[in-house]
Amino acid sequence: MGHWEKLGLPTDFDGTVRLFPLPNLVMFPHVIQALHIFEPRYCEMLSEAIESDHLITMAVLEPGWESHFELVPKISKNVCIGQIVSHTPTGDGRHNILLAGIQRARIIQELSEDVPFRKARVELIEDQPMSDAQAEEAARIDLLGRFRPALPDELANSEAFTDLLSQHIPLGSLTDVIAYALNFPSAIKLSLLGQPSVEIRYHTLVEQLSFMVGSSKLSKSGYDKPVRSVDGQAPPFSVN
Repeated sequence: MGHWEKLGLPTDFDGTVRLFPLPNLVMFPHVIQALHIFEPRYCEMLSEAIESDHLITMAVLEPGWESHFELVPKISKNVCIGQIVSHTPTGDGRHNILLAGIQRARIIQELSEDVPFRKARVELIEDQPMSDAQAEEAARIDLLGRFRPALPDELANSEAFTDLLSQHIPLGSLTDVIAYALNFPSAIKLSLLGQPSVEIRYHTLVEQLSFMVGSSKLSKSGYDKPVRSVDGQAPPFSVN
C-alpha cells in the first residue's frame, strides 16, 4: 500500500477490461493483493497487460460455479480494476505479481474477442463522499476505533499495516481497507464494492463490526484469508 498518486487509469481508458475471476477473493481499491499466475490463458492475459496498460480487473465467481466448469461460469457484476505494481517471473512459465486496486467498476457487457481469457466493458463507480466534512471526519475516527480491535493477528502484527492506519486515511479509503481485511461474507463485500456512497459503506461496516463483536468476540483464529499464492503453490482450482 502507498504511492497511490502514481497509480490510476490511463487517460485513454475506454472501459474495456481483462477479467481475472476467482471464487473467493473480493478485491478493493486502496489495497494490494499478491497473486500467482500459472494458467496459460492468464499468463497470456498478464503478458497483454504488461505490454499495454498494466491493468487486470478482479471479478468474483458466483456460487455454484463448480458445477458449470465446462461452461463460462457466471461472475458478479461488481469488479475492481487493479494495476500491476510488481511482476516477478518464476522461471517455469509462472508469475508472481502484486496488484493494486485502483477503481471500483460494474460490468455492463462481456465481450467476445479472439483471446483465451474473458474481457468486458465496464462503467466506473466513483466515490460519493459525505456532504459534511466534519461529519465525515467524525465517522472516520469512529470507524478506525472500531476496526483496530478487530484486526486479524497477521495484520495487527504487521508494521506496514499499523503504519498505514496511523496515517490520515480518508473515510472512503478506510472503508475499502476494512472491507478487504476482515472476514465478512462475500455478499457483503460485493455490496460494499458496488456501493458508491461512502456514508452507506461506513454505516454498513459499523453494523458488521458490531455484529462480529457481539456474536463471536472476533475469533481471530477463524480469519479466512483471501486467495493468494506467492509461495509457489497454485490455488486449489483451475476453472475460472
